[in-house]
Amino acid sequence: MSYEIVPIPTRILTSRDNIVDAIKEYGKGKFGPNDVICSAESVVAITQGMAKRCEEFKPGWLAKILCHFFPSYGSISGWYCMQALIDTESSARVLGAFLVGAITKVLGRRGVFYQLAGYQARLIDDVTGTMPPYDKHIVYGPVKPFEVVSAIKKECGVYGAVIADVNDLKRAAIIGWTEGVDPAKVSQILIDNPFGNASQKTPICIIKNYNKD
Repeated sequence: MSYEIVPIPTRILTSRDNIVDAIKEYGKGKFGPNDVICSAESVVAITQGMAKRCEEFKPGWLAKILCHFFPSYGSISGWYCMQALIDTESSARVLGAFLVGAITKVLGRRGVFYQLAGYQARLIDDVTGTMPPYDKHIVYGPVKPFEVVSAIKKECGVYGAVIADVNDLKRAAIIGWTEGVDPAKVSQILIDNPFGNASQKTPICIIKNYNKD
């Protein structure tokens, strides 16, 4: 089953903005009671003040060593992003997750590091991972995503809302969703990344008539 996806252009949103107010302002007249509103996780985080410039971090020896064990396309392959994770989750937790992850990887089980290293391990975006002017920032994952989507649903009067982490490598993860919304289904709907990560400035999109059945 295919769904119509409507991207919502906005200006550049900052920590001075409220994501719910921004959706109501720029999406006015474009969503209805059977729709699901989707917001890019990095933009939600930015409006929560969860973006920091690289100069605010001081990478230590642990960050400089561990980052080399991760693929270059991943955010934590960089010094500053790895240090951001360590600052948030603690050096002991990150190191422990790395050691256990290395052992289990040899045994054929992948992804254990991300399961053990904390909430932010999967969500931190390195520099260039976010639209300008935040392409010079480390952007954490959003705080309390389920509370955010509940507020979006309530204030906008829609069927549901999600916060999505989607990229151009056809990877999509739903990190916050409201009751009645199937996160696995929505991740497939968004797999082609309808969010604008650069000049498009469309960090919000609407899945029309999600509840049409």
